[in-house]
Amino acid sequence: MITLANTLKATRDRIFGTLFKTNSQVDNSIINELEDRLLLADTGVKTTDLIIEALTAELKTQTDCTSPKEKLKKVLMPLFESIEGSSIISEGNDKPHLILVVGANGVGKTTTIGKLTKYFQSMQKSVVLAAGDTFRAAAFDQLKIWGERNKVKVISHGTGSDPGAVVYDAIESACTQNTDILIADTAGRLHNKKNLMEEIKKINKISNKFKDKISKETMLVLDASTGQNAITQAKEFNEAIGIDGIVLTKLDGTAKGGIVFSLVNELKIPIRFLGMGEQIDDLCPFNAIDFIEAVCM
Repeated sequence: MITLANTLKATRDRIFGTLFKTNSQVDNSIINELEDRLLLADTGVKTTDLIIEALTAELKTQTDCTSPKEKLKKVLMPLFESIEGSSIISEGNDKPHLILVVGANGVGKTTTIGKLTKYFQSMQKSVVLAAGDTFRAAAFDQLKIWGERNKVKVISHGTGSDPGAVVYDAIESACTQNTDILIADTAGRLHNKKNLMEEIKKINKISNKFKDKISKETMLVLDASTGQNAITQAKEFNEAIGIDGIVLTKLDGTAKGGIVFSLVNELKIPIRFLGMGEQIDDLCPFNAIDFIEAVCM
């Protein structure tokens, strides 16, 4: 069974290595090495500086026997204060909830949609999928496979059709059928391709027309292995359409898990899920305490 601790082993090893193996005095050389290791784990310069400054202050002011790792946990938690208490579906919400899934090519959007479907079904929620990626001939086939695997309906107009029309019809269907969750796929697009970003803006505008009938979340899928490039993508997508939550995929195959600290510190956007493998159940709802414990264990 894949656990968060196992998934983050590569990141944990990169950040700590043989550092903090004992409770001995932490000197400047260890702090400097930790700084280098945080940067190598793609924590980013801005966030790394913040962590090192806070840890240095903590080590100076605390005279108890708390281990350096425990003190590091203490200074990491405030990074997540801006996303505390956020949740995908508000309590008491009885409207269909649209999750508009966006992201660049190759980040694992379709696989993430399949995993999200399984996750919501485990919560006894009804789910429908919308094949809003009408550009790739194989996109519907891939989504259809996930629909069949999870036994859910997939709404599609076929390759080359208007993706906005697909999402429009899917929302109307979800409202009529009282569906709990509607997950809409969109074509993979690079954050720096203006025409493709305009297309996602159009889809976003169409979904906003139903604001009285549905609740909505725009969820950005990012590939953890791309490191700081994920920050750039997130900023561009957030500026274009507004991002409500992030799914960070491929965390199991990278030592760049420090990107999580950078994302929450710089963007203040909640991380909803972590992708921890290829299987349908390998999607972990994000929890800041669990994440910090797994990195610092």
